[in-house]
Amino acid sequence: MRFDLTDLRAFLAVADLSSFRSAAEALHLSQSAVSRRVDKLEAALGVRLLDRTTRKVELTTVGRSFVPRARNVLNELESALVGVQDIAERLSGLVTIACVPSAVGYFLPDRIRRFHEQYPLIRIKVIDESSSTVLTTVARGDADFGLTYIGIQDADIEFTPLLEEPFVLAARRDHPLARRRSVSWEDLEQYDFISLAQGSGNRFLIDQALAQSARRPRWFCEVQHVPALVSLVEAGAGIGVVPRLAMPRADHPTLVSIRLKNPAVSRTLGLIHRRGRTLSAVATLLFDSLVDSPRR
Repeated sequence: MRFDLTDLRAFLAVADLSSFRSAAEALHLSQSAVSRRVDKLEAALGVRLLDRTTRKVELTTVGRSFVPRARNVLNELESALVGVQDIAERLSGLVTIACVPSAVGYFLPDRIRRFHEQYPLIRIKVIDESSSTVLTTVARGDADFGLTYIGIQDADIEFTPLLEEPFVLAARRDHPLARRRSVSWEDLEQYDFISLAQGSGNRFLIDQALAQSARRPRWFCEVQHVPALVSLVEAGAGIGVVPRLAMPRADHPTLVSIRLKNPAVSRTLGLIHRRGRTLSAVATLLFDSLVDSPRR
């Protein structure tokens, strides 16, 4: 049988008020919407619950016997939902997550905000460090799990991929390249270029992708972490290449992300935890919420 709570509510409102119009006003719906929901319920049950005439609405014999059952079902379900909400509001504990800085800027905060709204008593500790430190922190057990792009090949680490993330050119909206839909690496040579430092995981991925290229942008400024690079770009110091999730959304007033080609470079962002180690209940809640969260 295919019907839902809204169909039951519509039927009970009509049954209580003996009027589709009054039921529609009580539920803040149109009269046709209430009628469709009652029709759907009757079709799912295979019986007629209401007799309709131009002047009045009356319950059928089956409808009268169904009213208390429908009310009990609705009350039980609503009580169960309230119970689940109460449990969520009482859950407490500490979750420690190690995270690469490039995912802290614009990817993680919104997800932590939504998680906190659902579980207000659970505390979250974020260790924002380089990819190698994130891996080490999780391997040592100093964090429940990590958000990073390395660890796939580590035998002691379980890697759960979230998304394939391209690198993009970060530029101000007033930069000469800002109106381009895509740029090649050669296009960057004539502009002031800010680079990630040697030894960082992101720099390694970029160097690996450009290994066969004889020409690449020459940097005038080098930084350790992606957020620092984005801040310098926003200040007008130059342009740089960063993971897409380190950049704001398309409606940002100052910054713009431009697709890179020849070659395109990407990384796989995912969650890591120690293989064979069971996460705590509260850590599992945050882990699962990140796996199920919408991508951008």
